[in-house]
Amino acid sequence: MIVMGIDPGFATTGYGIVDYTGNRFRVLDYGVIKTEADMPFPERLLVLHTELDGLLRKWVPEVVAVEELFFGANVTTGIKVGHARGVILLSAARLGIPAYEYTPMQVKLAVAGYGGAKKPQVQQMVKVLLGLEAIPRPDDAADALAIAICQAHTGLLRARVIEPGRSGGIRSAKTSPLPVAAGGE
Repeated sequence: MIVMGIDPGFATTGYGIVDYTGNRFRVLDYGVIKTEADMPFPERLLVLHTELDGLLRKWVPEVVAVEELFFGANVTTGIKVGHARGVILLSAARLGIPAYEYTPMQVKLAVAGYGGAKKPQVQQMVKVLLGLEAIPRPDDAADALAIAICQAHTGLLRARVIEPGRSGGIRSAKTSPLPVAAGGE
């Protein structure tokens, strides 16, 4: 099963695409989509959509996993990242690809076994779980691969067993009867 993880942003969006078959991972692609700071914001969103649409059409993932928005002190940045998440979710929905959302804590728990794991611990586990020689760079790409691993480890149970007849749509962990997997609509 091909899984795409996305770490959303409007300046830099990380993506990671893995094949998860027989409890084994194979990295297909990872990297970042960047937009220039001097571009008008709508054009930045268009670049994100265009690049993401190309990746979705190239790799045809069976599922997309996106990190949920975490609002820190800068609400303005959070709102702009929310716009980018909207573009990401819409891009997947337009192609009929189910999208699941995970909190940073859920990603850390699924990848490192501890929801309070620090970034270096998660990055090291991404390297180990994916059989890579080095930690993926930049950090946004490593985070996206961690989100893909989270989906593979926790969300595929729901996609295959609990929701076998569903297609498309967005699932949020907030409504899930499972403690870590993405939930219903």
